[in-house]
Amino acid sequence: MGLLKPGINEVIATTEYNAAPMGIIVREGVARMVLFSGSHTANNIEKNGWLVANFVFDPVLYVRTAFEDLPNEAFAEETVNGRKMHRLKETDAWAAFTATIEKKTDEALIVSLTLEKEIIEEVSVHPVNRGFNSIIDTTVHATRYRMNRDPKLKEQIDYHAGIVRKCGGKRELEALELLMHRIS
Repeated sequence: MGLLKPGINEVIATTEYNAAPMGIIVREGVARMVLFSGSHTANNIEKNGWLVANFVFDPVLYVRTAFEDLPNEAFAEETVNGRKMHRLKETDAWAAFTATIEKKTDEALIVSLTLEKEIIEEVSVHPVNRGFNSIIDTTVHATRYRMNRDPKLKEQIDYHAGIVRKCGGKRELEALELLMHRIS
C-alpha cells in the first residue's frame, strides 16, 4: 500500500481547495474512509471522486484544518491520470486516490480509496512525540465536542492537553492553545 500502513493513518486529506484531518483505515490491503455526510470533504468526493492524503507533521496545521478553511494559496495543483487534484504545498509526502462511495446514509459516507500516485516530497525523520500524538487525539475529540458539548469528550481533551503540556514542543503547545481557543 506504499505510504499507508495497516490501521488508521492520520493524514490531512485534501479535496478541491479543502483540507481536513482524516483517518484512512487500511485493513487487509484495502483503504477506506468514513466521512460525515454534508462535510466539505464528503461533498467534494461526491462531486469529483478523488482525494489526496497529505503526510504532514505540523500539529498547528492539523488544528487549523480541523477548524478553519485554508486559503487557496496553501494548495498545489497536480494532474494525476488526467484529473486535476489539489494537495497541500507544505507536505512531506502525498498520495492521490480515486474515491468511490461504497455506502451513503444520512449520517455518513463510506468511501473506498484506490491509489493513483504517491510522491515523497521531503525525506525526514519524525521521532515519536507523545505531545504530537496527543494533539491528534485532542483534535478528534474537539471537533466532536464542538458539536455536542459532551462532558466526557471534554475530559478526554483535558487529559490529552496535559500530555501535550508535558511532552510537546513549541509547535504542539501552539497547536494546543489554538485548539483550546476554538472550543471555548
